[in-house]
Amino acid sequence: ITECGVSIMIVIEEHQDLLRAHVYAQLTLDDLREFEEAVTGGLENHNQVNVLFDLENMSGFTLDAAIEEIQFNRQHVGDYKRVAVVANDQWLVWFTWLTGVFAGADVQRFPTQASAEAWLE
Repeated sequence: ITECGVSIMIVIEEHQDLLRAHVYAQLTLDDLREFEEAVTGGLENHNQVNVLFDLENMSGFTLDAAIEEIQFNRQHVGDYKRVAVVANDQWLVWFTWLTGVFAGADVQRFPTQASAEAWLE
């Protein structure tokens, strides 16, 4: 997605205790830090947050983003209630990795955003 000539790789929507993160192209450390800020903000008003990761348009991630993701989530075990991952079959490896990272959360993979949303309600 391009906005004002700048490429945006992640779009985060916040609604009550639900964070929707739509990832486009490659997930970078800057993108991940934006997500972390949203999680931290959500935890200011809620004991736990639900997360919907839309990875259908994701092409990969940088190594520094992967390392940061692990470190951040190790500090936030128990802060996620449910994590819904929308991904194509090619992202099953990524999903498996997310499952390990989100220890303590109920993590499920879904074929569509609609089915993920229904599960998170």
